[in-house]
Amino acid sequence: MTTPQPVAVVGPTASGKSSLGIELAQQLDGEVVNVDSMQLYQGMDIGTAKLPPEERGGIPHHLLDIWPVTRTASVAEYQQRAVRVVEEIASRGKVPILVGGSMLYVQSLIDAWSFPPTDPAVRGRWETRLNEVGIDALHAQLAEVDPQAASIIEDKDPRRTVRALEVIELTGKPFQASQPPKDAPPRWGTRIIGLRTDAEWLNPRIALRAELMFAHGLVDEVEMLVGRGLRAESTAGRAIGYAQVLAMLAGELSRDEALESTITGTRRYVRRQKSWFNQDKRIAWLDAAGNDLMGAALNSLE
Repeated sequence: MTTPQPVAVVGPTASGKSSLGIELAQQLDGEVVNVDSMQLYQGMDIGTAKLPPEERGGIPHHLLDIWPVTRTASVAEYQQRAVRVVEEIASRGKVPILVGGSMLYVQSLIDAWSFPPTDPAVRGRWETRLNEVGIDALHAQLAEVDPQAASIIEDKDPRRTVRALEVIELTGKPFQASQPPKDAPPRWGTRIIGLRTDAEWLNPRIALRAELMFAHGLVDEVEMLVGRGLRAESTAGRAIGYAQVLAMLAGELSRDEALESTITGTRRYVRRQKSWFNQDKRIAWLDAAGNDLMGAALNSLE
């Protein structure tokens, strides 16, 4: 039996990756593997647009809800688990359908990425620097030494900013130099489909998605997760939507301000996603707004 090649569906937030992933799994006898870093967290459902089981078309979904919200995210740990899952799915003759837009997680899975070294003393110095100057100044410092890394790391993400500076100091090279090139053959011969969007089509979808999240209980979800240990300074607590609601609950934002900040934060994130994925020449780009997206996707795989 020939081992099936995985298919990856990538692209910006709100472009329709989840729906296309399910349709492909149905057509190709596949199973979905999550590559969205925030959908890894238990209970983070509304704010991550995680499909409930009844909307998954009977398709098995893997690597959802694997971490409590108190867990610090680890791309390396995700990679180890995801590689095992993909290879197990393929060993049963099913097609792994990799779905998500979390940039480093996508690359960790489809490329043979050996993660750069870590040194507690070096990291400790950068964490001390973070405490002294704050995340805005530290991210600005990263932008001076490695603009490419700063462009893909959220400017309010202290953990990844510290990690990038640690890697730069340890290797003497830009953070991106530690990542595999985006022109190497992908792991397992994975075929990569990207959903291309323009702002005129995507921005209203982002706004509607955020409005529906707030209308359908995002605030209640965050309050529930606070009871499970969700905190603003945690990885999960910095997720778009969750960070804004936490600020609202702390009295720092009104509900309307939290909603608007969620929309603008998502749009900023989309710009980073597009910049990242556009560099990958292995991606077969499809028009997310096309009339027959599924047909175009199947044609791209022939």
